[in-house]
Formats: sequence, structure tokens, C-alpha cells
Amino acid sequence: MTSQVSKTVLRLEAEDVQTLKDGINFKKHPEDGKCYIIYKSKDKIRACRNQCKHQGGLFIKDIEDLDGRTVRCTKHYWKLNVATMEYVNPPDSFMQDELEAVLSDTDGSLELLELNPPDPWTAEPRESQELHAGEITLTYFTHACMELKAGNKRMMFDPWLTGPAFARGWWLLHEPPSEAMDRLSQADLIYISHMHSDHLSYPTLQRLSMKRPDIPIYVGDTSRPVFWYLEKSGVNLTNVNVVPFGVWQNVDEHLRFMILMDGVHPEMDTCLIVEYKGHMILNTVDCTRPNNGRLPHGVDLMMSDFAGGASGFPMTFHGGKYTESWKAGFIKNERKKLLNYKTQLVRSLQPKIYCPFAGYFTEAHPSDRYIKETNIKNSAADLNESIKKSCPNILTWTPLPGSVLDLALALQDPSNRSAITEPPKDTKIFKDSWDFNLYLDELNASISAEIFKYKSWIQYYYNWAGFKDYNLVIRVIETDDDFEPLKGGYDYLVDFLDLSFPDVRPERDHAFEEIKNRVNVMRHVVLNGRLWDDLYIGFSNRMSRDPDVYHHKFWNHFQTELPLSAPDWDAFLQKACVSSNGCVLS
Repeated sequence: MTSQVSKTVLRLEAEDVQTLKDGINFKKHPEDGKCYIIYKSKDKIRACRNQCKHQGGLFIKDIEDLDGRTVRCTKHYWKLNVATMEYVNPPDSFMQDELEAVLSDTDGSLELLELNPPDPWTAEPRESQELHAGEITLTYFTHACMELKAGNKRMMFDPWLTGPAFARGWWLLHEPPSEAMDRLSQADLIYISHMHSDHLSYPTLQRLSMKRPDIPIYVGDTSRPVFWYLEKSGVNLTNVNVVPFGVWQNVDEHLRFMILMDGVHPEMDTCLIVEYKGHMILNTVDCTRPNNGRLPHGVDLMMSDFAGGASGFPMTFHGGKYTESWKAGFIKNERKKLLNYKTQLVRSLQPKIYCPFAGYFTEAHPSDRYIKETNIKNSAADLNESIKKSCPNILTWTPLPGSVLDLALALQDPSNRSAITEPPKDTKIFKDSWDFNLYLDELNASISAEIFKYKSWIQYYYNWAGFKDYNLVIRVIETDDDFEPLKGGYDYLVDFLDLSFPDVRPERDHAFEEIKNRVNVMRHVVLNGRLWDDLYIGFSNRMSRDPDVYHHKFWNHFQTELPLSAPDWDAFLQKACVSSNGCVLS
């Protein structure tokens, strides 16, 4: 069985993209002549191959179409609504296989991407066998950490059991069961979905490595390795397995799993299908568009994120339109959109049981009180209520730490109360204390690192980062916890057009961002060559921009594409100490 890959089937340059009209567009590949349908609306581009799912006929313009959304097959007159990718004639028949449309905000080009093979889980099918009570159980621990027991094997998902994520911005909302770490160390295997620190938790893995460094860990073969920071972290894990996408991994004669990529972030995000005796569990984790939107229907259990709020936008922005009322309105609207999207996704996939997870975090540190009060997130109960209204036949599970779902009992009788075992009544559900100082002390230690005595660290660092030839100037200001400029801290400009460091903004037209960074997080990021997610997703910066445009190329570089090895600060210090250009702070 070959690995699943993502390939570009059609690319349109910016000038061709600009000629796309609102509504339906037919486009041919200039070399192989294959035809594609692109539907353009005010806020979205959707695309598919020009091929009917019935018997492969070509679609043409539908003369009966009044709203510019449907096309008609030349073979048997089947009709497709390209705005929704639903076949409307015959109704309730198929959904069209959609291509991922990626519009570049740097050069204006459009790429249509396709996953191949699209449905890898159909390879080597297995008949569904009868399950007995207790044969498959799922125990929820916290956030995205779930234990799956299938037969005599135990598999753990995304263990974040201690410490913060994103430097100091995210903290666990739920108190993990007291035996969680012991059960983690006794698992047969661990799946870690991606490199974000609420899923790849180095504080958790540090404790795990002291108990069992050789525990088998499985990750997908993303372009940026999930464990790119392992050596630098000092965590001793010796059995990390990188597996190809879309290929069954056999655990024993009954249990197997398959890792799939995300259509929007194939360089980073992954999701998972686990199968035991023909029964499937789908865990889409944080994927924006898991497997390009093609997922198995009717699985026994589906799990996904639900909360939203996993970004610094718009809470950390100021100036211009970013008033408190605008932020509140935007956040409320985004929550509603996410709730509706998840409800529609569950309705379309029709799992027998649905469980929202991977959203139980809180901005617990006192200095982030503003974020906590502003960054209102969806609740799992709200989402499950929406699903119940839309799909009353689907059993929903709102997990609490230590609660257990018995899959066999739930499938046999969804009304069986013993299918879900809740934690004892005296169980502590929500955390009310966090060991802030332990982790902030580590961040604060970076402030006094030797390299920051020399102003030339700035040039060295951004040359190491390697981002340039882009007409953006940033001003970076080091601040205290409350984002007040730090006395004696650095305040500098970087011009990414030529990677220079001017004293004043250049006179040419250019995009500009002012970024205030908490000094302990920024210096920790610089010193260790970490990604800027710690700053941006961790709410440790405040930003304004002119014009108010998201610079994807810049942020994508600093959030996913920095070099895999940290800057060589020893080499820097050797030069700085003997250079007359080394500007020592007083």
C-alpha cells in the first residue's frame, strides 16, 4: 500500500485568477487538457474535477440554472450545485469530490490540490465483528488526551498532562485524573497529532521519558517533523516512529490505525483513524480540513476540536477597527460559525457517537486576565446540544476527566446509562492552581543570556531565520508582562525587503507591523530557535499593522518554516566578544 500524497492538479497565475468571474468557471489544464470547475463567490473559492460521479460524463452550463450555481452532465443530465458540491438531480444522491483551492496572498496565484488516494481507509477492508462489553473503552483525561483500550492494547492520544502550552499562554482547564501519568507510561503506544505544544507537550514528555524513554510514539510524515525540537529539548525519547500518510499500521490482528494529513495545513496537522475488529474511531483533532474533507461516513465514534480561540487574533491587536466592541462582535460571530460548521460536519458524516474534545484550555495566568475575559470559546455542551437538535439519532458525549465510554454498550443501546461512566461525585474537575513559577522561571532565565548583551544578536538572529525579499517592515519592542516598553530593552526595525535594520522606517511604500513582545517569551524563542507560535498563539504579543493586512508569507515562515536547528550562539559570542561592533548594554 503506497503512501498518501497531496499533489497540485491545476495552477492559475495571478492574471488568470483575476479573470475568474463570480459563479461558475470552466478551466482546462494547458498540458493534459483535463477540465476543472471553479466556483467563485464573494468569500470563497470551491473547485472540483469536471467529471460526474455517476458515469464520468462532462458537465456543461445548465440552461435551466437561474442563480449561476448548477452544471448539467452531458450523459444522463445529472445536475451538480457547485456552490455546495451537492448533486441536486437526483436529489440526496452524492457529494462531489472537492479539490482544495489554495489562494496565495503573496503572489495571487491559485492552486487546486488533490489527495491521492482520496479514501485510503477503504484499502484492505475488514468485516465488522461483534463487540463485548469492556472490549473497547475510551477514557478522557484532559484537553486532547484520550486513552483508547481496544482488546488488550492501550493507545494514548496527544498527552498534555502538566505544564503550560505556547510558552505561558495556555494552561489546562481540567484536572487530569491522579493516575493519568502512570497510565500514560504504561500505554502500548502514543499518537501525537502535530507539533503544537498543547498536543506535543514537552513538560509531559519529560516526565514520561524518566519512566519509560522507549515507549512507542507515532507521528505523521509532515514536511516539518513533529519532533523537530526533540534534541534541543533534552527530553530522552528513543522510539519515535514517523509513518507515511494513508497507510494502515497494524498493532495486532484486530487493531490498526492510519494517520491522515490536513488539506489546509499538510505541512503540520494530522488526524487519525483507529480500527478494531472492523469498528472505526475517527479523531480529526485540530485539522481545519481533515483529509481534504473526505472522511469515512458512519464511523462508530468521531472526536474533534470544538472551542475556537486558538489564535491571538483579534484579542492581541489594537488600533484602527480593533475596538473592544468590534472584537466582541467578531469573536461571537466566529464562535457561531464554528458551531454551525462542526454541526454540519457531524451531520454529513453521521457517526454513531460524537465527542467534542481538544478545546479545554484556559488563559490562567493573572497577566492574561484580559485575554481570558475576551477570548470567549464554545462549550462542548453547546455543540452537543446543536448536534442533538440537528441529528437526534447521534449519541453525544461531553467528557469529564476520568469519564469512560464503553463502545459496545453505547452501540447496542444508546439509551443505556451504564455505557458512560462518569467520575465519582467528589472528583476535582477543574484546575484551580497552576505551577506558574516553575515554568516562568525557565522563561525568565533567558532574559539574562549572554547573547543579549550585544545588539548584533538582532542581525544574527534574523539572518539565521532567513526571511527576506518581502516588502514588510516590522518594529519589535521588548516589554514587561503588561506590554509596557521595557527599560533597557531592545526596540528595533527589520526591513525584510533587503533584510536590513534601519534606524527609521524607509521612505518607500511598504507594509508595516509593530509587534510588542513580552521579553521573557521573545528571548526564550530567540535563544532556542523556537517558532513564533509561543508569542502569537500564546498571547504574548500585541500588534498593530498598516495597512491592516495579514501577511501570510511572513507569519507562515516564523510559525512553521524557521530552520530546524537553533542559531549557533556559541559562534556568535566568539565573534561578538572580539568585535568592536558588539554594542554592550549598560
